[in-house]
Amino acid sequence: MQPSLLPVRCSLPLFVLALFTCFAFSPLAAQTASPQPAAQPHKSHQRSITTSARKNRRHMLDQLGIKHLRHPASYSNPYSPYAANFNESKAHVYDNVPNPLLLNDGKPVTSAKEWWTERRPQILAAFSRDVYGEVPVHTPKISWHVLDTKDETIGGVPAVCKKLVGHVNNSIDPAITVNMHMLLVTPAHAAGPVPAILELPFNSEFDPLWAGQLPHSSPGDPEPPWQAQVLRQGWAYAMLSPTSFQADNGAGLDKGIIGLMDKGEPRTPSEWGTIRAWAWGASRALDYLQTVKAISGHEVGIMGHSRFGKTALVAMAYDQRFAIAYVNSSGEGGAKLYRHIYGEEISNLTGLSEYYWFDGNFLKYGGPLNASDLPVDANELIALCAPRPVFIGAGNPTRQGDGWADPKGMFLAEAGASPVYQLLGQRGLGTSLWPPIGMALTDGTLAYREDASGHTPAPDWPYFIQFASRYLHTPAAR
Repeated sequence: MQPSLLPVRCSLPLFVLALFTCFAFSPLAAQTASPQPAAQPHKSHQRSITTSARKNRRHMLDQLGIKHLRHPASYSNPYSPYAANFNESKAHVYDNVPNPLLLNDGKPVTSAKEWWTERRPQILAAFSRDVYGEVPVHTPKISWHVLDTKDETIGGVPAVCKKLVGHVNNSIDPAITVNMHMLLVTPAHAAGPVPAILELPFNSEFDPLWAGQLPHSSPGDPEPPWQAQVLRQGWAYAMLSPTSFQADNGAGLDKGIIGLMDKGEPRTPSEWGTIRAWAWGASRALDYLQTVKAISGHEVGIMGHSRFGKTALVAMAYDQRFAIAYVNSSGEGGAKLYRHIYGEEISNLTGLSEYYWFDGNFLKYGGPLNASDLPVDANELIALCAPRPVFIGAGNPTRQGDGWADPKGMFLAEAGASPVYQLLGQRGLGTSLWPPIGMALTDGTLAYREDASGHTPAPDWPYFIQFASRYLHTPAAR
C-alpha cells in the first residue's frame, strides 16, 4: 500500500459497535443518539417487498452463475462468527489499493492530458462495469412544472419557495409512470443569480417540507437548519427526492426510472443500480436549475448523507457540471475504501437490503470474489471529482452510528485521491495525519472533518459552508 494511504491518527480513538448505516436520518436535527429508520410500510406489505427483492436478487445471481454469497458482517453482535471488525489494527487486510495515477498497463500518468484522455476514462469504465452500472444510452426527457410558489421567511431570510414536479416521458412504456419531486428555494432580494446547493434528502426530511412545512431546528440544536444557513450565505437550495423516481428497495426495480427503461423486466448484470439512477436524477435536476435565471448555473453544488452521500459522490464523479460536493457519512460503496475492512463490508452491500443500489456485476465481490479483486476503490471515485472541491464529513466512530461508516476509511480514500488533485494543480488534503475529532482540514481542495456526534450531517454544515464560500460567491462578492 502506498504511504499516502496509511495516515495515522493524532489521538487514539475508542472503538465501539456502530449501528447500520442504512438507517435514515433527518438532517434538521443534530442527532447524537441511534439513527432512526425511515418510516416502514405495513408489515404485510414489507413482507411482500422482501419476497420480491429476494426473487429479484436470486434471478441476478442465476444470471451470474453464483450459488452463494458471503454472510453479511454483523454490526450488533460482537460474538457472532460474522461480527464486523471495529479494531483498526485488523483493518488493513489488503495492500493492493489501486493507484489512480497508474494506467491499466502499469504505466504512470505524468500529465494532466494523460489523466483526462486515458486514466480517467479507464476508472469511469471500471466503476460503470463492476460497481454502479451503465446508464441506458437513451434516457427520456423530463418536463418540469411548477406546482406552487410561495413567499416565505426562512431563518430570517425572505425567500421564494417553489414546489416542482418533473414528468418523465414514459412513451417507451405508458404503464409505468415516473415523476421527480423537487423543492427550490431562492433568496427573494438577491442582486443577481446565486449559487445553489442541491440536497438529496431522506423521506423523513423531505416529506414534511413537500407537505408545506418550513425547515426548523429541533429543541437543543446549536445551529439553525442547514437551509437557513445556506440562505443566510446568500445562496439558494434545492431538495430532490430520490425515492420519488426510484424506490429504495429491490422490489421496486421493475418500476421507477429503472423499471421504465427495462419495460418492467429484470435487469441484466451490467445495468444501473439505484445509486446510479438517483445520481442520474440529480443531473436531471441540474439540467433544470441551469435554466433558472435566479441560479448561477455553473455554481451548483450537491450534498447527500449516508446512502445519499454515496449518491452525491457518484453524481459528482460522473457529472463534471457539479461545482462542489458535501459528502457525509457515505461509508462503504461511497467514500470509504473497500479494502479497509472496518465496519460495513461488501458482504453487507450485496445483502438483500442493499444489493439493488449497485449493478448485478457487483454481487460477484460479495461471493466468489472479495474487495481485493475489485479493479477500483473509493480513492479513485474521489479522484474522478478532481479538480473540483469535495468536503467529506463523518461522525465520531466511538459513538453509535458512524463506526459502521468507517471515518478513517473515508479519510484514507481522500488521502489516496490527493495525488490526482496535485497533478491537476490543486492541493489535496495537505496531510497524511488522520486529524483529531473536531479538527477541520479545509486548507486544500479536498476537505475532511469528523464531528463528535453520531450519524448526522448537521454539525458539519457550518464548516462546509465556510469551505464552499471560497468557491461559490454571492452576487455582491463577484
